[in-house]
Parts: sequence; structure tokens; C-alpha cells
Amino acid sequence: MTHKPATHPDQLALDWENDPAIEAMIEARVARRAEAAAFHWRLRLVAIETCMMGSLVIIAGIALHQQPLQAIRAGILVAAACCASGMLLIGLSGACGMVFSRLRQWRA
Repeated sequence: MTHKPATHPDQLALDWENDPAIEAMIEARVARRAEAAAFHWRLRLVAIETCMMGSLVIIAGIALHQQPLQAIRAGILVAAACCASGMLLIGLSGACGMVFSRLRQWRA
């Protein structure tokens, strides 16, 4: 059972629920925000993965009694490679998404 919420008498009564143009604008804005949030989360995941892989290699090198500078160098190289591959993956997935959306628009 739903009921109409009580409005204040001084409040302007707006009927946006039946206007498809307003609904389309709201949905487009929500889609843009969700896409931006997804991109930021992907960047955060790449940054976390980069730090973890680099630190794990450094810790493993020190635990295996390697020279500290050699372990740090290897950790930095692994972190750089991990960051580059993560950025490449983000870029390629974005490009594929755009290609697939254009193909879908072209076929429709």
C-alpha cells in the first residue's frame, strides 16, 4: 500500500515523474557518475596491486637473503611492470567498450 507523501502548502508541486525528458537527463547523469566512479575504482585497484606486488617481491628477496638493493630494484621493476600492465588493461577495456557500443548503435 503506497500513499502520496504530504507536501508543505508553500512547496511548488512539480510533476517530474511523468516527463520522459527529465527522466532521460537524470538517467544520463547517473550513468556518467557511475562510469566515473568505476574508472576511479579501477585506478585504485591498479595502485593497490602495484604496491602489493612490489612489496611482496622486496619482502621475498630479503627473506631469501638477497642483497637489499637488489631486492628493492627487483621490487621496483615488478611494480613498474604491474602498473604498466594495469593501465594498459584499463585502456584496452575502455576501448573495447567504446567499440562494442558503437557496433551496437550501428546495428540498431
